[in-house]
Amino acid sequence: MNIPANHQIITHQGVPVAVVVPYDEYVVAFAGTAGQEVKDPTVPHEVASRVLKEQISPIRAWREYLGLTQAEVAARMDVSQSALAQLEAQEARPRMSSLKKVAAALELVPDQLKW
Repeated sequence: MNIPANHQIITHQGVPVAVVVPYDEYVVAFAGTAGQEVKDPTVPHEVASRVLKEQISPIRAWREYLGLTQAEVAARMDVSQSALAQLEAQEARPRMSSLKKVAAALELVPDQLKW
């Protein structure tokens, strides 16, 4: 990420402790486009742990973490349950357009699914 040119560094006793950036630049950096609600681009330990220990896909781990069925997420995406199952497969390599649809259905950002 580039550091915005219009920022302010806050110091305490001569030590930098914070940086203030314009809100619209923050939204673009962390939500993708101005006007969108800012989403937390992190991954909870429970999701990461299941992906690493159980070797399941991030899509499946997130869906189960959120307490949703494949049918519910598929309906939100306007695809079949079997299509979502294919995206959830550990060996699947979904396109960015598919990741965006899944992320929207789970109310996440794509970066939380592509790791």
